Amino acid sequence: MKDRFFNFVLDWKYLVILLSILITVGLGTGMQRLAFSNDYRMFFSKENPQLTAFEQLQNTYSKNDNVLFVVAPKDGRVFTRETLQVVHELTQAGWQLPYSLRVDSITNFQYTYAEGDDLVVEDLVLDAANLTDSELAEKQRIAVNDPLLVHRLISPNAHVTGVNVTIQLPGEKLTEVPEVAEAAYQLAAEFEAAYPDLQIHLTGMVILNHSFPATSLDDMQNLYPLMFLAVILSLVLMLRSIPGTLSTLVIIILMIIGTMGITGWLGIKMSPPTTTVPIVIMTLAIADCVHVLVNFLHGMREGMPKREAMLESLRINLQPIFLTTLTTAIGFLSLNFSEAPPFRDLGNMAAVGVWLAFFLSVTLLPAMMMILPVKALRGDTRGSVAMLRLAEFVIRNKMPLLWGMGGLILFLIAQIPNNRLDDRFVEYFDETINFRNATDFATDNLTGIYLIEYSLDSGESGGVSDPAFLQKVEDFAQWYREQPHVLHVNSITDIMKRLNRNMHGDDDSWYRLPDQRDLSAQYLLLYEFSLPFGLDLNNQINVKKSATRFTVTLESVSTKELLGLEARAQAWLTEHAPDMQIEGASPSIMFANIGDRNIKAMLKGTTLALIMISFILIFALRTLRIGTISLLPNLVPIGMAFGIWGLVVGEVGLALSVVSGMTLGIVVDDTVHFLSKFLRARREKGMDVEDAVRYAFSTVGTALWVTSLVLMIGFGILALSHFELNAGMGLLTAITLGLALVADFLFLPPLLMLFGGKKP
Repeated sequence: MKDRFFNFVLDWKYLVILLSILITVGLGTGMQRLAFSNDYRMFFSKENPQLTAFEQLQNTYSKNDNVLFVVAPKDGRVFTRETLQVVHELTQAGWQLPYSLRVDSITNFQYTYAEGDDLVVEDLVLDAANLTDSELAEKQRIAVNDPLLVHRLISPNAHVTGVNVTIQLPGEKLTEVPEVAEAAYQLAAEFEAAYPDLQIHLTGMVILNHSFPATSLDDMQNLYPLMFLAVILSLVLMLRSIPGTLSTLVIIILMIIGTMGITGWLGIKMSPPTTTVPIVIMTLAIADCVHVLVNFLHGMREGMPKREAMLESLRINLQPIFLTTLTTAIGFLSLNFSEAPPFRDLGNMAAVGVWLAFFLSVTLLPAMMMILPVKALRGDTRGSVAMLRLAEFVIRNKMPLLWGMGGLILFLIAQIPNNRLDDRFVEYFDETINFRNATDFATDNLTGIYLIEYSLDSGESGGVSDPAFLQKVEDFAQWYREQPHVLHVNSITDIMKRLNRNMHGDDDSWYRLPDQRDLSAQYLLLYEFSLPFGLDLNNQINVKKSATRFTVTLESVSTKELLGLEARAQAWLTEHAPDMQIEGASPSIMFANIGDRNIKAMLKGTTLALIMISFILIFALRTLRIGTISLLPNLVPIGMAFGIWGLVVGEVGLALSVVSGMTLGIVVDDTVHFLSKFLRARREKGMDVEDAVRYAFSTVGTALWVTSLVLMIGFGILALSHFELNAGMGLLTAITLGLALVADFLFLPPLLMLFGGKKP
């Protein structure tokens, strides 16, 4: 059956080429449907409990998607007439940003004070250009001492200030986030050009959302050309065949077009992880092509006619290429266990890509090689000679290698516990990204974007005015302010204390919570009636006035520190306020939990994939002994790689948690090809185990190190990404693939010689 198929491919080569191109281009028409997701929520499934809690909080109050303009005067003084005037103008301009809902700054902060029996509510800074020096000093004193402002909109020493624009995105089109972000960047640029004595840094959740697709596009523009160049040079140098390199490049291009087209037809949105798919499937396609080409060129060097050399190459490679495609696809499909939808999409897209690579490598590649002029170099190549020498070295030293590799494997696997779970979503971007630099500056000088938010419920309508409830909220706020890494706590109790002082003639001794519910309710009602449009308390109190929003702003903390702080907060609530206990919610909490949840989920997926792959290998290789032996070189590279990572880096986050599932199928590739040649020598040629190892090295050794090197180059280039999820994933995958080659060359052959059976 397969001989008939391959004869058809070679006899009808022009038809095969035409059909291959038409089919892939037809699939590629779906590329016009591709769109980028620009919402950090893409990393969380709809069932994610932390996302559900966060969405519930945002539905109760106004959303807190924001753009934060961090204004830094070069003279280090915010409270000057010139700087305050700029802040006022920027505050006014902030209302003009698309979808803006609210603008907060030190100039429009609703300052309250008593005037006789009246409560006056007005902007903290009015007519900045005409303020006297003493008035400026008084405004500064008020701002840096108000708990609602310091470490939120003004730094403690008044050298940096912020203008925070709250954005309410309708969520109806993908252009909303870029529209807001681009308008914000343009506004900042205009102000910096008009006022050269200050700098404006942009951060906030909208800017974070915008940075995801922007970083992906940057990688596509810079990494992909570099990757193509590296692939061309690698193939030319290692294959020494221009027609082989050209055919491989054609297959790569068609496979990428087909895969991305299918992605568009399926409605999968692109995200930073999925932008790596072209690089991933490109390297896997090269692996398939190289195995066919190396044996084809080897046959021609041995004097075989062109057609017979290709038929023999296809005959001996069909089963291992099919098996490696199947196992690689299973490995990628195991990413569907991931808690992060973009990694599920990555797995599904890559699985589609490897099957396209398989079909093109056994149809289009041989058809093209039959048409193109091919001249095989005579004699042994340096690569084949090196493989024979390596085979003799391994055979002579099988016991030292077995014990030495075994010891190294055990040592590196023992280092896995050195890895700690950590994920800081700000550090997903390196220092070349504007968002990262602006956020670091804001955290160091003004405020952070790591939040923990609570909706504290009194249990009754109007309960936010209950003195007992307010006291519990105040105690919770005071507890949080004493915790490490906390920059700011935003609580309704600070407003209530200020109003109580105002209503007692601004006497500082009355800066405390009202002790009567009706007084609290009256103060709150009077204050709300005095607030201007757009600056009401809807972002802090729900409609029934039964619950209040409680927000904690943190420095850039590790996952462990953030979850530890939230755990201590839950313990405090359990002990002191069990009636209003609720888990914290925020993007920070969501990202902190996703890494741990993803590792547990991927352990299940990887285990299932390993079981399936093991049964497939035992069935396909038709030997329980060899199938069982193959498990070791398939598993140890992943363990060794994480051990090296534990020694050198020591942090495992969201992206690295999927590497085991992603690399499992790829690692199996080398093992399958080596074992298939070993078993062919034993079964077809009647060789003993040592000669079978020599045969495997001589026939497939060159292809293995060539494909492994190309795969490592591909994923190594991915490690240059400015997006840490992609960079870390690429680097650890490259390390794993390198270790897989070492295991298959230095660990698998001794195992086969000792336990592979003595009789052919």
